[in-house]
Amino acid sequence: MITNILLGSNDLKKAERFYDALLTEFGARQVMKNDRSILWKTPDSPVGIALCVPFDGQPASSGNGTMIGLKGKSPRNVTDIYNKALAMGASCEGPPGERRPGVYAAYFRDPDGNKFGIFHTAT
Repeated sequence: MITNILLGSNDLKKAERFYDALLTEFGARQVMKNDRSILWKTPDSPVGIALCVPFDGQPASSGNGTMIGLKGKSPRNVTDIYNKALAMGASCEGPPGERRPGVYAAYFRDPDGNKFGIFHTAT
């Protein structure tokens, strides 16, 4: 049902560098690119993450209460991806740690303010 999750960007070149580096941690690569948008997917998923310059010409902004959840392979992987995101200019929205029994997570905002959670569940 879902083909992609689309996020707005105010600086597509900067966002491309950020996501090219970050999404390789999940095995994703660019599968589509033009002057207004870029799409990344993994070989085994029909759903991707896309970035675009807003069509209406207004600044891109993140939604309050909106978040993209990414699946981590292990608690260490969650921490590594979180640290990589912060090293590339993301901001902390919640450091890595156990959120409830069996759930390890971390939260950050990309350079455009879009919120991500990385989750590993023990089950």
